[in-house]
Amino acid sequence: MSELITNIGELMTQNLEVGTVHNAAVVLDGERIAWIGDGAKAPAADTVTDAGGRALLPGWVDSHSHLIFAGDRTAEFEARMAGESYSAGGIAVSMNATRAASDYELTRLALGRAAEALSQGTTYLETKTGYGLDVENEARSARIAASMADEVTYLGAHLVPAGSDPEDYTDLVCGQMLRAVRPYVKWADVFCETGAFTPAQSRRVLQACADAGLGLRVHGNQLGRGAGVALAVEFGAASVDHVNYLSDDDVALLAGSWSAWDGGAGTRGTVATVLPACDLSTRQPLAPARRLLDAGVQLAIASNCNPGTSYTSSMAYCVTTAVLQMHLSVQEAVRAATWGGALALGRETGVDLDGRRAVGSIAVGHRADLHMLNAPSATHLAYRPGIPLTHAVWRAGLRER
Repeated sequence: MSELITNIGELMTQNLEVGTVHNAAVVLDGERIAWIGDGAKAPAADTVTDAGGRALLPGWVDSHSHLIFAGDRTAEFEARMAGESYSAGGIAVSMNATRAASDYELTRLALGRAAEALSQGTTYLETKTGYGLDVENEARSARIAASMADEVTYLGAHLVPAGSDPEDYTDLVCGQMLRAVRPYVKWADVFCETGAFTPAQSRRVLQACADAGLGLRVHGNQLGRGAGVALAVEFGAASVDHVNYLSDDDVALLAGSWSAWDGGAGTRGTVATVLPACDLSTRQPLAPARRLLDAGVQLAIASNCNPGTSYTSSMAYCVTTAVLQMHLSVQEAVRAATWGGALALGRETGVDLDGRRAVGSIAVGHRADLHMLNAPSATHLAYRPGIPLTHAVWRAGLRER
């Protein structure tokens, strides 16, 4: 059935040809957007929803999360708040709890977190493995993730488990473990950071995963300057995430990766994905989002929902932080959390080989993923920080809230 959503006070499409439309309407036909424009010119539909002057945005696209885990790391959080610095070692706590959990428990927990995200307007979700860290549990995590997320990323290269030889474990990530997860995943990631994987080990992981036909992502430059950005650009990774510590050369590499892009489906560069909630929780300097945008880098904002450093699925919170503390405009932050996330996942345009429609913007033919705010404009996300503003959510044309 078709649905007309009318009396929209502010329609923030993220479609550059249309922009922001006031007194607007949208028509949904099944899972796709069939029409957008002036509310006075809207065609008839089977059902009508009156937005009551509220703002309508694309659903959030969360391009970086870690939802497949068990256990609790509040003690680690309290220690950081008391002044201890963050290191990657806390991942081992989640690894032990995840390995001990049953399939049923891991699935129940992951579905609950995904539902929580959807209730807050997240309509397209990436999640990663990375808390199993052996062949059996990484494959299990990938299988569970594939049952509940839109995009699944292999992150066997999250941390070298205690007692393992780093080179032997890297061999495992590049070989038997990769083969075990391959049926369930589209992407691969590596934590290229002091205390995790060295640049040489990261290079091996990226090459093996590229050879296996996976798209690439990189955790990089979170705890200090390093090789993450350079490796991501060299390998044509879709995104490099965290990017708290960047040199001028890093910024230039990221900007240069987009120099040949025509704005369409052609050669893309590497998206810089910033994770504001994580920056606050780890008390790292906020990623330089303003500097990156001004340099011509394509930007995404994601939640990094995980048990240790960013236990939130609230994309609105991340957008608010980006506006209030990272010096983005509301329009820039919303775009990074919708269209930017879609760009980081290669889902911003067209219909792919599996018949999946584009997400992250409101345009005719795109998937009908919509987020209605209980406010007349998206500015209220930052103007009224902390207030739950989600009024309604449509995912693939179905009203979920």
